[in-house]
Amino acid sequence: MPQGTSVFDRFPEFIREFIYSRGWESLRAVQVAAAETLFNTDHNLLLCSSTASGKTEAAFFPILTELWENPPQSVGALYIAPLKSLINDQFYRIEELLEQSGIPVTHWHGDVAGSHKKKLLERPRGILQITPESLEAMLINRNNDLVRLFGDLRYVVLDEIHTLTGSDRGNQILCQLSRIGRLIGRQPRRVGLSATIGDPPQAAAWLSAGSGRETDIPRFEEGRLRWRLGMEHFYVQNTREDQAKEPKEQTEPAPPAATFDAGYSFMYDCVHDKKSLVFSNSREETEYVCATFRQIARVRGDPDVFLIHHGNLSASIREEAELKMKEEDTLAVTCATVTMELGIDIGRLERVLQNQSPNSVMSFLQRMGRSGRRGQPPEMMMVFREEDPLPNTPLPHLIPWELLKAIAIVQLYREERFIEPPTWRRLPFSLLFHQTLSVLAASGELTARRLAERVLALPPFGGVPREDYKVLLLSMLNNDFLEMTEEKTLIVGLAGERLLRSFKFYAVFKDSEDYTVRCGSDEIGTITTPPPVGDRFALAGRVWEVEELDIQRKLIYVKSVEGKMEVSWPGDFGEVHTRIAERMKQVLSEDTVYPYLKPNAQKRLEVARHVARNTGMLEHSLVHLGGYSWCLFPWLGTRSFRTVRRLIQAQAKRFGITGVEYEGCYFISFKMSGGSDADLISALAEQAQEGIDTGALVGSAEIPVFEKYDDDIPADLLRHAYAVDKLNGTEAGKRILEISDEYS
Repeated sequence: MPQGTSVFDRFPEFIREFIYSRGWESLRAVQVAAAETLFNTDHNLLLCSSTASGKTEAAFFPILTELWENPPQSVGALYIAPLKSLINDQFYRIEELLEQSGIPVTHWHGDVAGSHKKKLLERPRGILQITPESLEAMLINRNNDLVRLFGDLRYVVLDEIHTLTGSDRGNQILCQLSRIGRLIGRQPRRVGLSATIGDPPQAAAWLSAGSGRETDIPRFEEGRLRWRLGMEHFYVQNTREDQAKEPKEQTEPAPPAATFDAGYSFMYDCVHDKKSLVFSNSREETEYVCATFRQIARVRGDPDVFLIHHGNLSASIREEAELKMKEEDTLAVTCATVTMELGIDIGRLERVLQNQSPNSVMSFLQRMGRSGRRGQPPEMMMVFREEDPLPNTPLPHLIPWELLKAIAIVQLYREERFIEPPTWRRLPFSLLFHQTLSVLAASGELTARRLAERVLALPPFGGVPREDYKVLLLSMLNNDFLEMTEEKTLIVGLAGERLLRSFKFYAVFKDSEDYTVRCGSDEIGTITTPPPVGDRFALAGRVWEVEELDIQRKLIYVKSVEGKMEVSWPGDFGEVHTRIAERMKQVLSEDTVYPYLKPNAQKRLEVARHVARNTGMLEHSLVHLGGYSWCLFPWLGTRSFRTVRRLIQAQAKRFGITGVEYEGCYFISFKMSGGSDADLISALAEQAQEGIDTGALVGSAEIPVFEKYDDDIPADLLRHAYAVDKLNGTEAGKRILEISDEYS
């Protein structure tokens, strides 16, 4: 940009007209910073700025300026987003911006008409908005045409990158960009957008992987925190499972108002006559809440304004919710899962209602940020429901863990602006299997050495040992995913061709499939995702522990276990960071009165604090519950908690440990008949001092299946990946030594 020229003056007339039409008196800081990086350097750019701060425009104003001044001879910019709905939304926003520019914008995913895509294929120009799955299909099926399509590609914009870093889907995008860069002979600049990045330098390192470019991270002044936040707590008053069922005919008598417990009635009142989003942490609870709200509306004679939005619904139902939420004069309440957490523009939203606690600070901020646009502060009410404890309820079930987690999440951000940092997956074998087939299908045939060089050079596989890849390739050969020709080159085998023939291959996340759950000869029901052996889930009002998986026949064999679990579903949960668990302990130990707690929630916290202090669980991590029963409160995040649990189970024979129970990452209860608490902690501390070997904690008969193609990965590799990516021996060991100090 010439010296003395302002950012605004550098923009072409059609962008300046767009800015004038919005009534903006000046460019926002994020827009100036983005333009300065993109105009004055050849660096990548990571934009971390609050929701509704204008990040999309900040990225596209300078990109469009360059495409307008120097039109590319192919697609000039790629916009990659994790959701079709986000692409649709951004398509219409950018289409309006470009009305006068002559720069074409094409959106491309499974729901887009072929005629729309054909125009781009005939004359590739402008901006292409696409999902990772559609881009994968291009790489495989149009490999010979990619240079024509992307030969002059200059920018790649990744939206909502906090959902991508460390995930197979995000790493798939890094593979795709590296493969495109190899074909066109250079790496286009990358721009990452997000409102919730916990560790910007780590996210920038992920964004730039394989690009050979530096990444700029502009810093902005954090404004004063303004929220309208409330939390309220209720005990469950009515546990009838049919309370949310709708009458078959409207002539049936409506259920009495007493059918609905105080918690659901309060939630209904929170969103009554307000355009609102209601978030739950599972599809099942989302369906249940929506049905209950509709039932309450019938009882009260209110109009049914309730919509639903989650990943298992058809595109038309999701789009109906999105469109009605955008309509200024339409009252609508949408019950949603994470699918509405991302940056789809839904206009002026009056309130967000959160059912139970989010799992992370990141999720809380994303959901809170859906409201409060257009100058108003964000507004959220969190509601917690739990069963009223009986006099003989064990200690760990007397603590309102969800309420504590929500308070911890809010306080961590209020006090420290803490957001969870990105996580890394060092051994993504499922993605490695997928990209091996994809690269080979696109290439036709390669020698094993050439294939290994090409695949292991992709950024996500930098930590995969060549010996492990050799094991994977031999397994793929033995199972007909690959085939060796007489010339000793590799081609896709018959089993691989069957996978590639399905459009489902392009996605690296699991397809929605039902697995039948059996306890002995009894059929319990079905769930979507098979948990690994030893894990637990709720179904049919009871808790089950997985004893055996029959993946081929889609059967899960279980046994019934004691205890309770919050409404959840394997595959819908997220990991909890250790900082949250530690702050939960502080919530119990401090006397702070949090201004956002409503009367019931404040009283529930006071009772929990009284219980925690009287039982000694804050001073002693391992608490005696009477007889042979013990309970450990490790105050650790998911991976480290899982490690400690396995360490205790590994001591079962030596200390007579049985009946290991756990909930989330809050506590581990068990019976111990062969030693003292001090002896057990001493044994664990000895392991911690030597350094915990996480590989030794994974049983030789275990087959930890999590990702889409794990069924096709050799079991030894899966066990190795579980030990590396699902356990945390360093943090667990440190906490064990701290617990050991309690016995000094």
